[in-house]
Amino acid sequence: MVADWSFLTNHGRALVCITHDPGVRQRDIATTLGITERTTYGIIVDLTEAGYVVKDRDGRRNRYRVQAHLPLRGAVGRELPIGELLDLLVGANTRSAGSDQGAPR
Repeated sequence: MVADWSFLTNHGRALVCITHDPGVRQRDIATTLGITERTTYGIIVDLTEAGYVVKDRDGRRNRYRVQAHLPLRGAVGRELPIGELLDLLVGANTRSAGSDQGAPR
């Protein structure tokens, strides 16, 4: 029997969703992760307050920018920028996919 767990937290999984589609709706993140929209909202608040995600208003929707240059929280060993992990998980190069790589604004 396989246990029902994941290597990534819901915060990490939400960040992967946002990296894959910067215009993703909270409803879609919730559906993908199997969590409530309220929980998704809290996760996005956590990610924006920590500086990993910048939320921009685009009409009635939000667009997100991942701050890929920031270090991975709680990393063991060398401090990896979050973008390196996202590159592995999403299969894209966050440095050229519209994520910010320079100094914070």
